[in-house]
Amino acid sequence: MKLLPCVAFFAFLTFRSTCRVAATVILIKGGKVVNHDLQQKADVLIKDGLIAEVAPDIKAPAGAKVIDASGSYVMPGGIDPHTHLAMPFMGQVACDDFYSGQAAALAGGTTMHIDFALPVNHDLMAG
Repeated sequence: MKLLPCVAFFAFLTFRSTCRVAATVILIKGGKVVNHDLQQKADVLIKDGLIAEVAPDIKAPAGAKVIDASGSYVMPGGIDPHTHLAMPFMGQVACDDFYSGQAAALAGGTTMHIDFALPVNHDLMAG
């Protein structure tokens, strides 16, 4: 399965919605939706830059842009693949811990993050 490039896509929608651009309706159909609790074949309906519904077989509203996501993973929300939360470095520690970093990310529309792993003595598992 391939990963649908949703990071930029959802970031673009979030930017558009905060700028009060005309109404937009997008339906992403037939992908494998991955949430925190399950993976399922489903559709994602987006209205005005916000996820309005995640369900199987959503009927496309009139005028909606439909994106075929068959054979792709769809992750509703933004993904930040490189964060530094509570990270020690050169005698200092990043000012955001996991709680404050996640709260700030969620406020901006980021629903998933992958924290940077620091190797200890060239061993990522020890870091």
